[in-house]
Amino acid sequence: MADMRKVSVALTVEQISTLKAAVKTGDYATTSEIVREALRDWEIKHASRREESRRLRKLWDEGKASGAAAALDFEKLRREARRRLKKATAIRGHGR
Repeated sequence: MADMRKVSVALTVEQISTLKAAVKTGDYATTSEIVREALRDWEIKHASRREESRRLRKLWDEGKASGAAAALDFEKLRREARRRLKKATAIRGHGR
């Protein structure tokens, strides 16, 4: 087992009640076990947020490096979308 050390944490009355209830029902052996699990979950979540932030920064940089945006012809885009929808609908209709 890892080297364990005690630390003092200030919690609300409701949080303490929740911890004690989880131990009382047998979901956890001790309140410390709950806090350790919560900390592990937080570490995973925190790492995931950092990675997502890096990913978004990379996409942002790639977008900026791709140059200025060009004007779009929405009528042309609408016609293309309708053409694709019609084609997809026709394909699905033959598969029935």
